[in-house]
Amino acid sequence: MNPEISPPLLLLLLPLFLLFPTTRSQSNTSSTTETATANANISSCLLSSHVQNFTISSSPPSIQYSDLLNLSIQNLRLAGPSVHKPSVFILPKTQQELQSSILCCRSSSLAIRLRSGGHSFEGLSYTAGEHTPFAVIDLMNLNRVLIDAGSSTAWAESGATLGEIYYAVAQSNRSLAFSAGSCSTVGSGGHISGGGFGLLSRKYGLSADNVLDAVLIDPAGRALDRKSMGEDVFWAIRGGGGGSWGAVYAWKLRLVPVPDRVTACSISRPGSVRQVAELTHKWQYVAPSLPDEFYLSTIIQGSTTGNVRNTFLGLFLGPKGTAISILSQRFPELNVSESECNEMSWIESAVGFANIKSVSDLLKREPSTKTYFKVKSDYVRAPIAIGGLITAVDLLSRQPKAYVIFDPYGGAMGRIGSGDLPFPHRGGNLYGIQYRIDWREGEDGMAYVAWLRRLYEYMGCFVSKNPRAAYVNYVDLDLGTIEWTIGTGGSLDAVGVARAWGGRYFLGNYGRLVRAKTAIDPDNVFRNEQSIPPLPKGGFLK
Repeated sequence: MNPEISPPLLLLLLPLFLLFPTTRSQSNTSSTTETATANANISSCLLSSHVQNFTISSSPPSIQYSDLLNLSIQNLRLAGPSVHKPSVFILPKTQQELQSSILCCRSSSLAIRLRSGGHSFEGLSYTAGEHTPFAVIDLMNLNRVLIDAGSSTAWAESGATLGEIYYAVAQSNRSLAFSAGSCSTVGSGGHISGGGFGLLSRKYGLSADNVLDAVLIDPAGRALDRKSMGEDVFWAIRGGGGGSWGAVYAWKLRLVPVPDRVTACSISRPGSVRQVAELTHKWQYVAPSLPDEFYLSTIIQGSTTGNVRNTFLGLFLGPKGTAISILSQRFPELNVSESECNEMSWIESAVGFANIKSVSDLLKREPSTKTYFKVKSDYVRAPIAIGGLITAVDLLSRQPKAYVIFDPYGGAMGRIGSGDLPFPHRGGNLYGIQYRIDWREGEDGMAYVAWLRRLYEYMGCFVSKNPRAAYVNYVDLDLGTIEWTIGTGGSLDAVGVARAWGGRYFLGNYGRLVRAKTAIDPDNVFRNEQSIPPLPKGGFLK
């Protein structure tokens, strides 16, 4: 283990240990002998390894088991009684407990799901196939953050949320920040593993671009730093998606400078379908070419009245006057007013973009509301013609539960090589698109999912092709899945099947990811429905 984060030196900056008493549920009399034996095996192994913070499933499930499992499920679509549940829920509090938990799951023939924040859009951090016995190892108690302002670095355990990292950074030095997403309850483990795009990415790149070292717990329970895991595996864990490589216990992060005052803008422009389409059309030419210090996204959403609006969200690393001057010159059609932009500290802007009330709210792990939802993604490499946008906006005007977010690329994102990290969506991409639809309990969720798929199908002729690219942090099981069985190792067939999504998330980097997987996890211990498979022994990629 890296001496910089050995337990005696890892300072607890945030009073956020969520400690729960041990629960050792007795097997329900209706449970099968096989289930009872499996429960006894994992319980015995964990206790003998000094892991006491766990709870075993039962029928009916205990209140504590249900509360812990549901705490970090952000998509209610994946929380219902019909969804297959884990056999055991484990909350390690130390690196050693994390190592022991992995070994106990292996010895009990349980598939492993690692959860740091529960924001996997398809629940891959806490669900598994119906016939797959599995364990959830939840990292919420591994949320410590150690800041070294002198070197502009931090060590963050993977269970720390983005909000917890932002809070710790700001408490240490208001002139430093971390480049990551806007949602404060997202777990850093999954976010960084998928790349981690955010409002500072046009200036400083992705979260993963700012990882200097890591401690990875491999399938054998070993703690490996950058040197001992090797550069190929270190490359893979920074953007190659979570759940494939092992358990990242902690990340060493590069912190980036921000001015004392930044400018945050929120600009709402309701209008007709054509007006919104025209503003969006112009945005395509403006946002990706703004100065690196300027992030300006747009969100398009309809309403129950059939109206539609653009909402432009901007962050400028500089004073308000300069921000307004740039928008007035580059995007006069927006007609931005003084009241729509405000100067504040960077940490205050993080609060605003997270849609929470105060800096202290960055420490909360649960969002104020949860919904049922489905998400898909795209990348755009050439501006979409006005006619195409008019039709897309018209479709959105008729479905108030759906919206799309256009995130600008360019800047530093265009100067980093597509193979520097597994995340390949760099130069040549103007912007990314997130399509999302939400609904409430009791509504016909499949009808809403079908609607979003039709919108996505319509957009196919305007976005990247051969393959149609996607963002792994917006994981989408529509792109394909694979069902693993216990003891499944590598196979060329699996490598071919997984290319269906691996080629779209990672483009030309897929082959290198397969080789890295083969090196670190040849027995495919860490796997999910869209994980990277290893090659069979003696196999090679053509």
